[in-house]
Amino acid sequence: MKKILMLLSVLVISCTTYETPPTVLPNAKPEVVKGIKGVWVTNVASSALNSLANIKETVQTCKKSGMTDIFVVVWNKGRTLYPSDIMKTEFGIPIAENFAGRDPLLEMITEAHKEKIKVHAWFEYGFSSWNNTVPGADVILDKYPAWAARDASKAILVSSGGFRWMNGINPDVQKFMTSLVLEVVKKYNVDGVQGDDRLPAMPVKGGYDDYTVQLYKTENGGASPPANENTTAWIDWRANKLSNYLGDLYKAVKAVKPNVIVSSSPSVSPWGKQNYLQDWPTWLDKKYCDYVIPQVYRYDFPSYSATLKSQITQIKNSGDKNKFYAGVLIQAGTWNASNDYVAQMVNENRANGVGGETFFFYEGLKVNSAYFTTIYPTK
Repeated sequence: MKKILMLLSVLVISCTTYETPPTVLPNAKPEVVKGIKGVWVTNVASSALNSLANIKETVQTCKKSGMTDIFVVVWNKGRTLYPSDIMKTEFGIPIAENFAGRDPLLEMITEAHKEKIKVHAWFEYGFSSWNNTVPGADVILDKYPAWAARDASKAILVSSGGFRWMNGINPDVQKFMTSLVLEVVKKYNVDGVQGDDRLPAMPVKGGYDDYTVQLYKTENGGASPPANENTTAWIDWRANKLSNYLGDLYKAVKAVKPNVIVSSSPSVSPWGKQNYLQDWPTWLDKKYCDYVIPQVYRYDFPSYSATLKSQITQIKNSGDKNKFYAGVLIQAGTWNASNDYVAQMVNENRANGVGGETFFFYEGLKVNSAYFTTIYPTK
């Protein structure tokens, strides 16, 4: 399974092929979805958040396209996309520099709620503190080097695409991330908060920092972590720590505002656990989130269908199937899913009992917004 980077995209996507998707009959329209109809809105390769006017346009496009949920980025590149007291106090940077003087999150909530569209704060970078391909410095790990995730050579962990990582097992890192999430929940009238393939997560090469090594020794009779990062028991131990964090985060959010949705858009299983220590089937089973939207990102229909079906088999409790939605790729760089291919994917979701989907990402929705109205008729 390959991983590609989309214009410094905030989502790491896995795919098996780049074939042109097969066509279907033009009138092969999906059934009306009863679950979420969502789209991710980001500040990467998109101007959707660049002004209030753009946000208004974004919301209207989503409305015309039948969207019920907007997942808007609030955390990436070591910056918040809302004025954060925590980031101001810790690092002197209350908001991403190009958004200074504005509050894109508040603007999105205000405009979307006018149209009865739910807004979820999407903590896109999660436990990633920075991206080495972005100009500037990693202010988080510069100030708190002990927060860094490290590989077996003790180097700061940098994954594919240049992402630098904090150690999501470190309680100080957990406390920091939870504080950002709760800051949003307390300050804003958000409908939900969401992590993705970086929250909670850590590349499998991580876990060799001093804190995690000592914790492992304490819990394993003094034995050091296996030198081979792919050792099954070592993967399980680290994945369980991250899962437990999500459970704690879920409880913390619900204690503040019980009605706020806690969701996740992880990598597909079991690949996500094997490579990023993400065990979403356990998250659902233990009720650590309200629903999951695995990134079923594929460029051809046979791969999409096979991956979707494999994800459904990962659900441990059949009663949790209604908490499973599909993450659907509609744009990556210069590639856009054809209307026929979109119809195929949505139809396949319904055929397999999946009641909704979220599209990556808004720019792809904007390209064919009129077509989405045929999928999701608006009143």
